[in-house]
Amino acid sequence: MNLEKILSQMTLEEKAGMCSGADFWHTRAYEGLEIPSVMMCDGPHGLRKQKDGSDPFGLSDSIETISYPTASALAASFDRDVLCRLGEVLGDECQAENVAMLLGPGVNIKRSPLCGRNFEYFSEDPYLAGELAVSYIESLQSRGVAACVKHYAANNQETLRMSGDSVVDERSLREIYLPAFEAAVKTGKTSSIMCAYNAINGTFCSENKALLTDILRSEWGFDGFVVSDWGAVKDRIQGLLAGLDLEMPGGNPNAVTKIVDAVQNGELDEGVLDNVVRNILKFVKNHVEQRRPDTIIDRKKNQVLSAEFAKECAVLLKNDNNLLPLNKSANVVFIGEFADKPRYQGAGSSFINVVNPVGALEAAKGLAVRYAMGYGSKAGDDGATLLAEAVQAAEKSEIAVIFAGLTDACETEGLDRKTLAIPGEQNRLIEAVTAVQSNTVVVLHAGSPVEMPWIDKVSAVLCVHLGGANIGTATVELLFGDANPSGKLAETWPLKPEDNPSYLNFPGTDGIVEYHEGIYVGYRYYDKKSMDVLFPFGHGLSYSTFQYNGLKLCQDKISDTEALTVTFKVKNTGNMAGKEAVQLYVRDVESSVGRPVRELKGFAKLYLEPEEEKDVSFRLDKRSFAYWEKAISDWHVESGEFVIEIGASSRDIRLTKAVTVESSVELPIVFSRNTPMEKLQKTAKGQMIMQQMAAQAKERSGADGSLLSGGGNVAMMQAIMREMPLGAMVNYGMMEETQLMDMLAMLNS
Repeated sequence: MNLEKILSQMTLEEKAGMCSGADFWHTRAYEGLEIPSVMMCDGPHGLRKQKDGSDPFGLSDSIETISYPTASALAASFDRDVLCRLGEVLGDECQAENVAMLLGPGVNIKRSPLCGRNFEYFSEDPYLAGELAVSYIESLQSRGVAACVKHYAANNQETLRMSGDSVVDERSLREIYLPAFEAAVKTGKTSSIMCAYNAINGTFCSENKALLTDILRSEWGFDGFVVSDWGAVKDRIQGLLAGLDLEMPGGNPNAVTKIVDAVQNGELDEGVLDNVVRNILKFVKNHVEQRRPDTIIDRKKNQVLSAEFAKECAVLLKNDNNLLPLNKSANVVFIGEFADKPRYQGAGSSFINVVNPVGALEAAKGLAVRYAMGYGSKAGDDGATLLAEAVQAAEKSEIAVIFAGLTDACETEGLDRKTLAIPGEQNRLIEAVTAVQSNTVVVLHAGSPVEMPWIDKVSAVLCVHLGGANIGTATVELLFGDANPSGKLAETWPLKPEDNPSYLNFPGTDGIVEYHEGIYVGYRYYDKKSMDVLFPFGHGLSYSTFQYNGLKLCQDKISDTEALTVTFKVKNTGNMAGKEAVQLYVRDVESSVGRPVRELKGFAKLYLEPEEEKDVSFRLDKRSFAYWEKAISDWHVESGEFVIEIGASSRDIRLTKAVTVESSVELPIVFSRNTPMEKLQKTAKGQMIMQQMAAQAKERSGADGSLLSGGGNVAMMQAIMREMPLGAMVNYGMMEETQLMDMLAMLNS
């Protein structure tokens, strides 16, 4: 396809038509111009391709295929390789089904654990979300299938998600809500970005030029195309001017007419329209050139692969007295409907049509495992009888394994959660079973955190998240030691929803959501407040133990233009092979701006045999130490001491070492007579003046001045001097008014 030749042959009406879909899932075709129609499909943890002739809203009748762990589970793997392998298998399936673009991954930040769609998103941490997204994108696109990163941006709740306004300051946007998208563009080279429904600070994302053009294209260098979330367009012409290329779904003839009229009346320059069409044609061209129609999918093999991924994602939250792994000859009872009919995916647009999902009860055939339903989801289920039967079965067993968690009604696209509680009948079941059985294990099926009022009464908790269609196989292998848990929590689990920093401003009032917590999202908040949590970010146990040692930095002092290499060793000191997800955090010891206690800036997943030791290496650049500085509209590093922290979680730091980082950028400061004296330290000119003043003060030592002497209280005197306005030096006779004016002129020159 010669794009420029095709573009030159298109009529105004054809160009306008190219800017919206032909129907719910396809771009428009123009046979005379040899422009084929291509298909986009929902993902991102499976292929939800609608069958031909299915409902026009794209809500049902999708093909039968494999469901893999959802994003909340995948993030807990802390494993880039898992995301790479998933991207490859999904890319092959898209090729086999002639799908040009898979809608995913979702990288929205988990601002609140109550967001109903959190199972589709990676993490509360932007670095982790961005790194995993890059691995997924690169591997998916290596198979000739476009990725579509969503939902850009600050789309962090389901309540009024199509019309709400996210009111968020620039620094929080840059440090928390945009970095994962930035990584997807700059490193992942994503082919597409999906703009979100909501507004940001009063401007809808679908017509937000600062978001879609200034940041995305001009600053980040994005060269793909922007597609709307389905139904997100408010004003089509403003959207085109802002940088929105493709409107979905299509089929509305008024969309074409509006664009044609706007060009003809001068509201829209045809050159702008040409750029939009060029972006869409490039996407179509790439699909045609990378099409592999002979791709064959082995879904039996992929079912096994789904279980492999699920084992990497499961998090062992608690394991008192090493109750797990279970002995295969033990008298074990599985309790709970989820053991037989597991909840393995979320509800909504990412729902995958799976024919035969495998539950733990089916996977445990051949083992000495009995079953008691415990609770049921059907209206006719007798809860009291089921509970009594479960308690009786637990009493007669050596170990009780209760399968519990959230239902589709608890967490789903379109609705936010009201509580962190699991259904009441499940809590009652756990309380009743633990009253007669001290060896109780809880297996959790949930896409987001839950409260655990019974946590002190159970011996072990294994979180399998929403682990895909073969979650039963993975669960049984983990419970009985054929696999070793290695997942780590990609979000903090609070004790109660009221503890979350967004609690007072979620989901907002009348569609306006104020992000008053700023940059303090997730562990950034809990660590800053030294708050107790149920489980911290990065937490996850293993059947092995791991020793960290030998932390080394390539230098103890660097400039922010240099990279810092960090190395250390990890050893498996247990008697079972296992994987450990090591985490690197950076802590700014002292800052003039508010900063979190620590921030994740590196992670790696290591496989280690018993007694095996491996070297780990990380490379930290300027961004690893920087914060977003509004004064220069850029990332900035303050000169000073930083601590490199190596840990097994954000609350389990094993190794630390300090490094001094020197800034290469001096922030612009406008000095006035009301500027505190401490600001003089921020510029070279100011430091020179401070040195001169110190020398003069030394010469005048012993002179009368009780305020400045502090009555012998040096700390008080230093504090007063730091915060004293420059103009006060005239008041206290330290300089003349003309000298102050000259000094200010010199500082501001």
